[in-house]
Amino acid sequence: MSVGKICTRSVDVAAPDESAQVAAQRMKSRNVGTLVVLDQNQCPIGIVTDRDLAMCVVAKGLDPTMTELEMVMSKLPESVTESTPIEAAIGIMRRGAHRRLPVVDEDGQLVGLVTLDDVLSLLSEEFEEIGELVRKEFPTSTTL
Repeated sequence: MSVGKICTRSVDVAAPDESAQVAAQRMKSRNVGTLVVLDQNQCPIGIVTDRDLAMCVVAKGLDPTMTELEMVMSKLPESVTESTPIEAAIGIMRRGAHRRLPVVDEDGQLVGLVTLDDVLSLLSEEFEEIGELVRKEFPTSTTL
């Protein structure tokens, strides 16, 4: 199965010159913990999380109205395409300790976001189906 089958298509985004304050307000109003930072061509150049804002802005005593996301985002995130196999995406996540990967088209423009939660949800569904098959093949009660 490919990443395009499980990725989220509605992604909250931000500009690199946006303030941490504005980003935090957007995260709160949209109830999300991640924004993908895009350049003028709609290509991902960074990811900022609520944890980034807490650790890199609040904990350091920076002014959130004056701190731009470019200063606190994880720069140049690894990305995948819609056709990337899920197993390959998991490998990228594991190697880079990433919980989220932007999904891009052939021009490098953002089309979605695949998260560790997306992968875990898929695996959960798969294991449930396997469990059903096992239960059908090996009933719990036997008669002797």
